[in-house]
Amino acid sequence: MPLTRPILRITTTSASVLSRSFCATPLTMAAGDTGAPKARGFLAEKDQFARREAAQEGLYIRKAELEKIERLRAKLKEQRKHMDELDKHLEEFAKSQGGEQN
Repeated sequence: MPLTRPILRITTTSASVLSRSFCATPLTMAAGDTGAPKARGFLAEKDQFARREAAQEGLYIRKAELEKIERLRAKLKEQRKHMDELDKHLEEFAKSQGGEQN
């Protein structure tokens, strides 16, 4: 049994790395990826797909906000109608109590 260890030892994994040719791994894509990398720098302004997608998202958001505003306006109109009815009831109650003489 030798009592000394070699200073430099080449393992089988490092030797296989040295003799290995080019290796390519397939790219994995997430849902919705088109396969093309995102443009950087001045090319980002020329990407028609990205601009169209951003415009469609903006249009969708604006349409959703307009729908919310219309629902809020309708709700406000109902609340005003209810408040007018309450005011009318209060006036009738005050008249019946003798607070106003008309």
